[in-house]
Amino acid sequence: MDARFELGKVGEAKALEFLVANHFEILETNWLHGHKELDIVARKDGLIHVVEVKTRASAYHEEPKEAVNRRKQKNIVEAADAFIVKHKLLEEVQFDIVSIVIEPVTGKMELEYIPDAFYPGL
Repeated sequence: MDARFELGKVGEAKALEFLVANHFEILETNWLHGHKELDIVARKDGLIHVVEVKTRASAYHEEPKEAVNRRKQKNIVEAADAFIVKHKLLEEVQFDIVSIVIEPVTGKMELEYIPDAFYPGL
């Protein structure tokens, strides 16, 4: 299996652990709308949190959160809209990022939770 795919799966598992430990109710993981995916959809404090998880090895040239560019944000927002409609949710939606850097040799991990990381475009 692709090493990047494996690293991504480890990152998503660590993000889930973090969210659960911080009292988020996990509604869905890896939800697909066509080719668009929502990594994690959770609920906390009356908000729906759409959480994008980005994981990189420490030797990578950019911070993981920097990979959530405008195009990626647009895809996340479109998928989130479909999720909200399908599940008839009424809560306000917030878009968050969990940025994870894992040192390949030692396994040391740095996790950064970024609430309200971006807003739907006009």
